[in-house]
Amino acid sequence: MPHTPDCLDHDACYRALQTRDARFDGQFFTGVKSTGIYCRPVCKVRTPKADNCSFYPLAAQAEAAGFRPCLRCRPEIAPNAAQPAWSTAESSVILARQAAALLDAVAQSGLHTNLSEVAGKLGVSDRHMRRIFELQWGVSPLQYLQTRRLLCAKQLLTDTRLPVARIAELSGFASLRRFNAAFLAHYRLQPGALRKASGDAPTSPPSSARHAMADSIPLKAGYRPPYDVGALLTFLQQRAIAGVESVDLAALTYQRTLALTVHGETVRGWVLARFVPARDQVEFLVSQSLAPALPRLMADLRHLLDLDADPHAIATALGTRFGGLEGLRVPGTLCGFELAVRGILGQQITVAAARTISQRLVHAFGSPLATPCAALTHLFPGAARLAEASADALGALGIVKQRQAAIIALAQEVASGRLVLGPGGDVAQCMVALQALPGIGPWTANYIAMRALRWPDAFVAGDVALQSALGLRQHKNPAQAAEQMAQAWRPWRSYATVRAWHQLAHPASP
Repeated sequence: MPHTPDCLDHDACYRALQTRDARFDGQFFTGVKSTGIYCRPVCKVRTPKADNCSFYPLAAQAEAAGFRPCLRCRPEIAPNAAQPAWSTAESSVILARQAAALLDAVAQSGLHTNLSEVAGKLGVSDRHMRRIFELQWGVSPLQYLQTRRLLCAKQLLTDTRLPVARIAELSGFASLRRFNAAFLAHYRLQPGALRKASGDAPTSPPSSARHAMADSIPLKAGYRPPYDVGALLTFLQQRAIAGVESVDLAALTYQRTLALTVHGETVRGWVLARFVPARDQVEFLVSQSLAPALPRLMADLRHLLDLDADPHAIATALGTRFGGLEGLRVPGTLCGFELAVRGILGQQITVAAARTISQRLVHAFGSPLATPCAALTHLFPGAARLAEASADALGALGIVKQRQAAIIALAQEVASGRLVLGPGGDVAQCMVALQALPGIGPWTANYIAMRALRWPDAFVAGDVALQSALGLRQHKNPAQAAEQMAQAWRPWRSYATVRAWHQLAHPASP
């Protein structure tokens, strides 16, 4: 069904608005005719009359209709509308979603790519892309991209104290003049005036780290409840590599080092995420050194913590088999290459053993990094570094020959740019490319697709733990039986996998 205002049930949306139902946060936005402002369903302002409300699936649609974003509920930090796996959709829908993903990447990069280049990457004409895009999303590609850039700028204006000129550059505007003109035309406020009017103070770091992190950049992001914060942080803690990442379950925080390449240059730094369940939010602190990558990093952080998942839609598809586990998310990653290497190292050994070998790899090949966090001292080695590693050097760390070859081959493909491990690409092609490498089979490829490519329908049918959780180990062909059972859970089999693993680790769970 095309994503136009006509596809929303006005009465259902209004009921969700009246109850401020957080399950629908980011699934639609409310344009209030009497004020000219659009809000999230969770906005705490007085509920407007039903006749004054128009409902839009996308923020871009609300802005195209002439509404401005609310300064109180801040549409820019709402969860993105969750989409099912592309493989289940018609070709025109797939094209529209691919176009949106490419436009998202353009907005996150800060580049000034024109739409004909985006259409070229899809193998279609500019005109055909516009037609399909407008049919699916109800706005033009240019309107969609402009809204993404402006909302990114609005978040940076509200959450940070970065100079306006710097925000214009990070948001993808060619000049400060163009940024000011676009901002004034859409929001009827100058950027500086919006910063003063927002009244939102920057996020404060936890008290124990407040002094050391005083110069960090604060940001916020929302999610749809339920969210089992403890389960996700426990998953990350069990796999945390000393020196690279750290989890504090009591403080509900996760912190790590990372390196990102932006416009051909690599920036290095750290990030801290702190969950605030009372507000269905995550507060982030980002080192100033990562400022050039802020728009992309915010998207990566949403992927890492799976903040855009729609628990209600997923639970409906999975049925009663995993009842009571609606808050479980699929943990992502901030580096697809790192996740792939860790997936290779984890083949046929325990989580604890894989973590130990990963720590050896970091200390042997990773780079030291000075941070204000005592637990963060090193960067995970990049693809270029491991592409040059010798088999003997890897073997000295306790990595067996088959995995040595897999890591070196993977690193060479990623370093050359022939293999890109991140959301938004062609999952099928990436899976084929991965399994063409030595030592990478269906299990590892699906694990990488689940966590690095953010494919919601990945399924590790050959996983012994999954088969045990599903009660299929006594079956003549457990993997085949798992595949057959999981057909009913498409297109959300990644979430079924995480729920099954959780049930195996916690037999008392629902």
